[in-house]
Amino acid sequence: MPELGSPERPLAVAIVGAGPSGFYAAEALLKAAGLTVRVDLFDRLPTPYGLVRGGVAPDHQKIKSVAAVYERTAQDPRVRFFGGVKLGPDVTAAELAATHDAVIYAVGCESDRHMGIPGEDLSGSHSATEFVGWYNGHPDHRDRSFDLSTTAVAVVGVGNVAMDVARLLACDAEELAKTDIAAYALDALRKSSVKTVWLLGRRGPAEAAYSLAEIEEIGDLTASDLVVDPAEAAADLASVADPAARKKTEYVQEQAKKGHGFKERKVRLRFLVSPVELTGEGGRVTAMRLEKNRLEGDGKGGVKAVGTGSFETIEVGLVLRSVGYRGIPIPGVPFDEKSGHIPHADGRVVPAPGQAPLPGQYVVGWAKRGPSGLIGTNRADSVATVHSLLADLKAGALPAAADASLEATLGLLAGKKVRALSFVDWQMLDALEKSNGTKAGKIREKFTRVADMLAALAPK
Repeated sequence: MPELGSPERPLAVAIVGAGPSGFYAAEALLKAAGLTVRVDLFDRLPTPYGLVRGGVAPDHQKIKSVAAVYERTAQDPRVRFFGGVKLGPDVTAAELAATHDAVIYAVGCESDRHMGIPGEDLSGSHSATEFVGWYNGHPDHRDRSFDLSTTAVAVVGVGNVAMDVARLLACDAEELAKTDIAAYALDALRKSSVKTVWLLGRRGPAEAAYSLAEIEEIGDLTASDLVVDPAEAAADLASVADPAARKKTEYVQEQAKKGHGFKERKVRLRFLVSPVELTGEGGRVTAMRLEKNRLEGDGKGGVKAVGTGSFETIEVGLVLRSVGYRGIPIPGVPFDEKSGHIPHADGRVVPAPGQAPLPGQYVVGWAKRGPSGLIGTNRADSVATVHSLLADLKAGALPAAADASLEATLGLLAGKKVRALSFVDWQMLDALEKSNGTKAGKIREKFTRVADMLAALAPK
């Protein structure tokens, strides 16, 4: 029998998820020395690139340019893209294993964590994930509605996603007009009555998760003032060991000195506060109760926020929580409910933490380590998992698929009447979006419904 990974018997790998971590895993496999490989890249949406398309803010086009790198990978003759194929309903984990020697899960974290406070289910209380997907035209969220007739919004969390959400709510909507923001979202933001955006962090300025660049963008908004309470921004800079944290702390302390500013809109950045209750009228949120915190050691070299028993209430008509993300269980794939991601050992999928790996199953990205890091962080993470896969190949620990031929996957999908879109199909959609964008004076006008994507590709 020919050696697995040789020209006579190429290694067949399925990657589930065509976002950054999936593309970086494919890239690492293609670059592996002495390996003959072919990669089938699956995504549940007809469009590739994951969060680069559906998560990165429309005013961050430079970040989105990384898609050009992924495009080169997708155009490698050893790679096939299968868009619009959902694991579970369309193809099972067992069927992928039967047609591929290894399966890499790059499914990300598609759900969000809750605050776990009374009133969180009131109308007007949403996840930041929904709002981001809405303004980016993600098919899952394009039909959501957000009450922008309110004058005050609370964004819970101070990570980069929270900063994106706050920035888009507080910016001059006309500055987004030439980006790839969804047309309906731009129209809604133009009509927005929001005047105050509360940005709420439970710990202090040194512990804030946002990057310096993100908070500086808030401070540089032409339509809004960044307002910081000097007392909440107070910190002993000499005790802040991390240089990046020190710079972020220095920045907000300087902002605090500027006072309330003179612009009509305000982004009010708060530290050392935690939401404890949402209250409302007629089933809609109208206010948020906050508890003031203090910091104390967590016993692990860091600090934690502890409630002081002192409370205040702010009036808000819309709440967007950005307090963490978690994966969604996939039929046939192990899932750790506690951590919210796929359990693994060095990228090898395990049934449960501490157990032996499942042969031929691997995980990368947020599904592997949880929602942390920037887009580029996924490259090293994916490379590490591919190293584990290649070590297993070398050790003879990969089970050869029952039928890993090029035709096997095509036959599987055809037998189930699953319409999978190729990368050429995506390139046609891409060209149409750019053309439609040019007509509208934008970078691109996205298709925001899967049905519209399929209709655009239908023979005329």
